Amino acid sequence: MVRENWHNKKRHWRLAMSWSFIALIGLSVVDIILGPADVPIDEIIASLVGNSSNPTWQSIVIDFRLPKVLTAISVGIALSICGLQMQTLFRNALAGPFVLGISSGASLGVAILIMGVGFIQIPLNSFTTVTAACLGALLVFMVVLFLSYKVKDTTSLLIVGLMFGAAVGAIVSILQYFGNPDEIQSYLVWTFGSLTGVNWSELSILIPIVVIGFVMVLVLASPLNIVLLGDQYASSSGINLNLIRYMVITITSLLAGTVTAFCGPIAFIGIAVPHISRLIFNTSDHRQLVPLVALTGSSVMIVCDILSQLPGMVQVLPINAVTSIFGAPLIIWLIVRRKNLQAF
Repeated sequence: MVRENWHNKKRHWRLAMSWSFIALIGLSVVDIILGPADVPIDEIIASLVGNSSNPTWQSIVIDFRLPKVLTAISVGIALSICGLQMQTLFRNALAGPFVLGISSGASLGVAILIMGVGFIQIPLNSFTTVTAACLGALLVFMVVLFLSYKVKDTTSLLIVGLMFGAAVGAIVSILQYFGNPDEIQSYLVWTFGSLTGVNWSELSILIPIVVIGFVMVLVLASPLNIVLLGDQYASSSGINLNLIRYMVITITSLLAGTVTAFCGPIAFIGIAVPHISRLIFNTSDHRQLVPLVALTGSSVMIVCDILSQLPGMVQVLPINAVTSIFGAPLIIWLIVRRKNLQAF
């Protein structure tokens, strides 16, 4: 009987994976087709195989739309699996990849670059912006990692991360207060988030980092299942809780910091997608949940990108606004439904 149930669960997981992958492919095709420029479908196919007769359409598809889809998939995977492992580690429904202040550190780095170092005359471009964001995220990560050695309680570490975010937000507000309107405008545009600014050379950095992070989370799947049962049970099972916590913090910092550096702060995906996956697929087994969350996060990011493209208009809504509109109602519903902030 137990063996039959195990086979049924495995068959259900394979079916869920298959349909999730098909949905991701379908949404990716739709996202490539849609856009301000009306490119015929046959030309899109020709561009993808390198046989387009129109260089302009070839450039639109290969240099803009395809990288944007790959960026959305990478961002969805990174933020979603970060949120999953953070919610498991802290056993809190509202834990996400940004609660440790990593994205706030990246935002501080960009804010200093744009509004705090004008006298040094550092050129403002994609390379310097990404570098500043990475350095800011790395600085906060090193501080949080140091404190994780001193603070053994995960809830206290969560509060420390939130306080870091508040402090960094205050520093950014001071920089905005003394900044000139052009600098403030540049920073605000960056905070909107964007999937369109990542080119192929940047994807060659982003995608390998996401793949490495995903593999590391897969390796942690079984230990995270044990952590889900409580610290006492995990300790009695021989799990090194401190090592698991350091690894989760490192992976989250690596993925969230990199995504924020390349795409700006993107909210709610890390919090919302793990809950969506649990509700849809009805499983808490991380060995099954990690790949399902990755596929769901990718699909959700692509849906948000599709919704951000206003029909018949050249303007595109900020991706951070779309993800917030999508995620905020879900979080409110979770709080009302559970009547507290405990996820597990």
